[in-house]
Amino acid sequence: MVSSDELLFGGIEAGGSKFRVAIGNGPRPVADATIPTTTPDETLDAVVEFFRASGRQLDAIGIAAFGPLDLDPSSPTYGSMLKTPKPRWSDIRLKDRIEAALGVPVAVETDVGGAALGEWHWGAARGLNTFLYLTVGTGIGGGLIVDGRVHHG
Repeated sequence: MVSSDELLFGGIEAGGSKFRVAIGNGPRPVADATIPTTTPDETLDAVVEFFRASGRQLDAIGIAAFGPLDLDPSSPTYGSMLKTPKPRWSDIRLKDRIEAALGVPVAVETDVGGAALGEWHWGAARGLNTFLYLTVGTGIGGGLIVDGRVHHG
């Protein structure tokens, strides 16, 4: 059995102006990069190339993305962008494209949900089962963890 310390994960913070990509198994990545958000093809090709060029075998990838997103795991379009004001990004199948290109399982969450999960595992919310993470940036958002699960509303 593999311990969690031996697992290696890819992380993608998919933002409207840049994508932050990283490889690691905790709060300090072993590799990371910033990729400008341009067209879906250019941006996602660069993301895939980052992971391939690392030469590391990943166990899974998590994506925390701007949205709106289809977050229903039973939906055939789970992990896809929905209708978004970001030009050319509506209906982009983030999860499917990254999984197909890299051959590892991919999970998708909202950008603020992903940030809340990070705080829960390694930051200010450690030890809490219910909390609210608020962010003020280009927009205002919140990630809500209730009884140890991200709440979508």
